[in-house]
Amino acid sequence: MDFGQFISYIGSGTVYTVGVTLIALPSGLLIGTILALLYVYGGKAAARIMNIYSTVFRGIPPVVLLFILFFAVSKGINLSAFWAGSLSLGVVSSAYQMEIIRGALLSVSGDQLMAARAVGLSRMQAIRNVVLPQAVRLAIPPWSNEAAIVIKDSSLVYALGVPEILRRAQLIGASSQQYLLAYLSAAVIYFLLVSLTTRLLNQLEQKLSIPSNP
Repeated sequence: MDFGQFISYIGSGTVYTVGVTLIALPSGLLIGTILALLYVYGGKAAARIMNIYSTVFRGIPPVVLLFILFFAVSKGINLSAFWAGSLSLGVVSSAYQMEIIRGALLSVSGDQLMAARAVGLSRMQAIRNVVLPQAVRLAIPPWSNEAAIVIKDSSLVYALGVPEILRRAQLIGASSQQYLLAYLSAAVIYFLLVSLTTRLLNQLEQKLSIPSNP
């Protein structure tokens, strides 16, 4: 088999890799944003709990957490390996995304929250309409890095039997005994996916950036 055949077969698993990413990344963002808001605005008790959450989830290897969460999520629920694995990766990513959003929230001047309250907005309205939109802009650069990490971490679901890029590389490598070519093909596809995602997010960052005064 030549390189083109390897790329074609392994590349057909891209739909699963992209699917896992499109579930894990937004779900991690949703959970992470809620947790970050609790961390910053929920009081000392909530901040302690969120700190423990972050420490635990960032201190355990993602593949270990994936197995723990996979069996926890799929137990008693009729979820496929694809969905259970994707949601599990989303939970893993939420700890990292929480820290990204928390840092962005803290970067917004507290005076703006006070000013919003002074004009009659409730605390939640001020956070939602004044602080959060600015925090989202500030979070895009580090968030693009997390997006790249989630794309690469999507390869972990191969251990659950999901036929994504790495799983297909493993299968064709075993059948052809050309492991090096198989994994090099997978590496090329992952590199292209990460490069494309990073470029799109860089364009989004430039589009949403606030022009500086001349």
